[in-house]
Amino acid sequence: MMNSVQNPNDPPSAEFDAYTANYNDEINKALNFSGLNIDFFARVKNDYLVDILDARMGGASKVELLDVGCGVANAHKKLVGRVGKLAGIDVSSASIEVALRRNPGIQYEVFDGTVLPFAVRSFDAAFAINVFHHVPVAQRLALVSDIRRVLRPGGLFAIFEHNPLNPVTRHVVKSCAFDKDAVLLRRQDSEALLSAAGFSAIKTRYIIAIPAAGRLLRGMDRLFSRLPLGVQYYTLGVC
Repeated sequence: MMNSVQNPNDPPSAEFDAYTANYNDEINKALNFSGLNIDFFARVKNDYLVDILDARMGGASKVELLDVGCGVANAHKKLVGRVGKLAGIDVSSASIEVALRRNPGIQYEVFDGTVLPFAVRSFDAAFAINVFHHVPVAQRLALVSDIRRVLRPGGLFAIFEHNPLNPVTRHVVKSCAFDKDAVLLRRQDSEALLSAAGFSAIKTRYIIAIPAAGRLLRGMDRLFSRLPLGVQYYTLGVC
C-alpha cells in the first residue's frame, strides 16, 4: 500500500490512511465476482516469494527481508518462521499502527515514499507487492534506487504487480476504490525500472493463470509463466 496520485497539498499517506480501516473489505468487494479473496492472493504470493528465496538465496529461512509498502501487513503472520527476519515500511502511519498491533515482533517504520529509513546494506532481499502502480511515475526510479541502496551485494529485489494485459486484472483494478488513480506497469516498465536503478539478471514471470493454491498447482501455473496470461507477474533483479 503506497501513495497514489493525489492533491499535492496532502501528505503522501492521506489517501491510504483513509482506507486503512476497510482495506480488506474494499479489495474483497472488487474480487467478489471471482469467488476468491485477499487472503488467497496473499497466501499464493507468500508461497511464490518463499520459492524464489529458496531457489535464489540458498533458503528463505536465512534471509533478512524487507516488505516495501507493507500496508496493514496482511501476509506477514504467515511469513514469520519461513524467513529469517522480516521488516515492513509504508507511507501510511495508520496502516503501520495496524501492522504493529497484528505483528508485535516485526519491525515496522513509516517513510516518505522515496527514502528508506535504513542504513546501506541492511537486508538480503526486498519485495513490493502491488505497490508501484500507486507510486507517482516520477518517483518510481528514486524509490527503486533507494531499495537497491539498502540491499547487500547479491541481494534480490522482487516487484509483484498487476498484469495490465489480463482483462480480469483490469476489471478488479477498475472496481477497487483505492485503485482509481493507479497507473499499471507492464512487465517492460518494471524491467526498465530495475535496470535503470542498477539491478542485473532481471527476469519476469507471470503468475496465477490458474488458482495456484498449493505446490502442485503452483507447478502447473509455472507452465504458463512466460506467457502474459496470469493476473499478476513478478520481476526480479539482483543487486
